[in-house]
Amino acid sequence: MNFAWFISRRYLQAKRRKGFISLISLISVAGVMVGVAALIVVLAVMTGFTAEFRDKILGINSHIIVQQPGYEIDNYHEPARRIAAIPGVAGVTPYIYGQAMITGGVGGTGAIVRGIDPETVNRVLQLEDYLEAGELAGLAAPANRRAAPGVILGKDLARNLGVGLDDRVKLISAAGPLTPMGVIPQITTFRVAGLFASGMYEYDSSLAYLSLDTAREFMDLGDRVHGLEVRVDDINRADRIARAINDELGPSYHARDWMNMNRQIFSALALEKAALSVIMTLVVMVAAFNIVSTLIMVVMEKTRDIAILKAMGATDRSIMRIFMYEGLVIGTVGTGLGVTVGLGLCEILSRYRFIDLPDVYPISTLPVQVLPQDVILISLAAVLITFLATIYPSWRAAKVDPAVALRYE
Repeated sequence: MNFAWFISRRYLQAKRRKGFISLISLISVAGVMVGVAALIVVLAVMTGFTAEFRDKILGINSHIIVQQPGYEIDNYHEPARRIAAIPGVAGVTPYIYGQAMITGGVGGTGAIVRGIDPETVNRVLQLEDYLEAGELAGLAAPANRRAAPGVILGKDLARNLGVGLDDRVKLISAAGPLTPMGVIPQITTFRVAGLFASGMYEYDSSLAYLSLDTAREFMDLGDRVHGLEVRVDDINRADRIARAINDELGPSYHARDWMNMNRQIFSALALEKAALSVIMTLVVMVAAFNIVSTLIMVVMEKTRDIAILKAMGATDRSIMRIFMYEGLVIGTVGTGLGVTVGLGLCEILSRYRFIDLPDVYPISTLPVQVLPQDVILISLAAVLITFLATIYPSWRAAKVDPAVALRYE
């Protein structure tokens, strides 16, 4: 057996008369454990929050939007066909986007009007999954032209208007016919054909969906649309597919991926994750300083033993190894316990979901998503920090002069 490892293990198993040093060692292990566990939980929560937020946004929005800047698209079928043929594209649907006033039972408010094609929208958006009442088929043009066309409202928008399923609302658009007296606003009565809840208040309180044909008529667009929405097989390749769409359609079209459109939001989340990681890493560094103090105390306690070992022929490198091994054992045990505790806490948070979040968040409970690469990186960083903490005390131990240390023995 390596004598440096043998002696290091003996020092870690201190007798009762050296119990104070043993207690300090346990505190150091606990410090590393708490720091590693906290870092794993924080990163898992931030990763889960980012993933949930991304899924909420992409559930109601497409992965890529294709537009003709400054113009509507006249014949959208041709570019849609060419986009659908690009590898990695899962679906294409046209859309219309505008603003209008909406009035209901208890007043009115501004709304975002989106025209969608009920036949193709499910290939791109998850709107049907968010419906709490009604169905997408309710947007289809009624057989009786005198009947009110359908509209699907966000849950919070419907509540603010005081309306429910099959109630009537009025949409008022500034885009209307031009008369000698100016533009007359377009006022149309709609039947509430459905209610959706995405979990994002920004959408649930403002969005109103119409069928594509109804929206074009309401906004006086003729056969034009505002753009095309695209869904891809792999959201992480959306930027590359957006570039492929630009190359395919030419400079008159512009494709933007979801990462580009939401850059500020996800950059802020990434910055917050990085800041919290740095703060939690400081806990591990505090534990590393405890390891430094522990090893210095052991060196002071074991000065006579070190001197005897050096007098018997032990090299400086061997002496350094004794205390490096001791520090690495503390760091490795603390890291292992921290990973176990951290993963256990993540499992508890994920399974029981007992921490409720305020309504301002798009999710109701604390999300948790553990990435294996995060756990590996945290473990390696913790062991590295504790190893670096052993260098100075080990160097001090190696520099003990046997003659001076044994002079008064």
